[in-house]
Amino acid sequence: MINQSKQQYEHLKNKWTDLHRETQKSLWERHGEALKHFAHQLSPRQLAVGAFGGIMLLSASPALTALPQVPLVVAKEHVQTVSKSSLLVAELSEKLPRDVGSLTQNEEQEISGILNKYFDMRVVPEFGDKRLNTAYGYIGQEQHLARFSGDTMEGHLATPEDVQKYHKYGMAPGLGAWGYFTHGELTQKDIDREKYYIAVQTFLSPGFMERFGEYRDFYKYRKMLVVNPENGKGMVVVIGDAGPSPWTKKHLGGSPEVMQYLERVDGSQKGPVLYFFIDDPDDKIALGPVNL
Repeated sequence: MINQSKQQYEHLKNKWTDLHRETQKSLWERHGEALKHFAHQLSPRQLAVGAFGGIMLLSASPALTALPQVPLVVAKEHVQTVSKSSLLVAELSEKLPRDVGSLTQNEEQEISGILNKYFDMRVVPEFGDKRLNTAYGYIGQEQHLARFSGDTMEGHLATPEDVQKYHKYGMAPGLGAWGYFTHGELTQKDIDREKYYIAVQTFLSPGFMERFGEYRDFYKYRKMLVVNPENGKGMVVVIGDAGPSPWTKKHLGGSPEVMQYLERVDGSQKGPVLYFFIDDPDDKIALGPVNL
């Protein structure tokens, strides 16, 4: 009976989650500036309480009370997850400027501290004297990249589900900034690097042209944490390409898998994200989505 109740709860929870995402997306599209301005007037605790209150109102609705009792531990786990996301979004909204673009040094330090706390990894805005032109910018849709000579879309995606979701974006006509991901056997690391790659404006880094070779080697497959500040979703990625051009009004690009997970795929094909270097000298942090 408990298993049946849990299954019913999970089914309903997923439906509510999908509805919440669609509503949130619509709200940000129509009233993004007003919501961000409102969020700046409230503390993270006030926003978190509001989010938690919304969950409790949903759980008290007649549709839910008609279901069998759900084990308390299951409901508690769901509320805790939602609360962490809400708290992260609230804290970030309090620190981020209204205009997407360069952050002050103080803003960078405060935001990196928030990300360290929630994602349990050390992220930094710069390594030594190397930094990107910004750590807060608009991300746009990129295509798949060729992993090896002769790579095609027919053999690029592993499952029918992946084919349905990502095949339509196609493969870029040229190679990434560092060429093929492998010149030998294709490893899981190579697959993951292409799957979870971003393109950043390496060429706009201070000192790039004067120390081209040094900067080129530093940025190659450098790990970064990318976070959507409007939903709290984060992903560990690598720098796999350079771009986009400044005239696009975008600061970086993401693979189809990155864009889908961060929910940055919308009508404009772009949206604001935070992206910070990950300090992982022993290469222990896996690429892909990061759970709070």
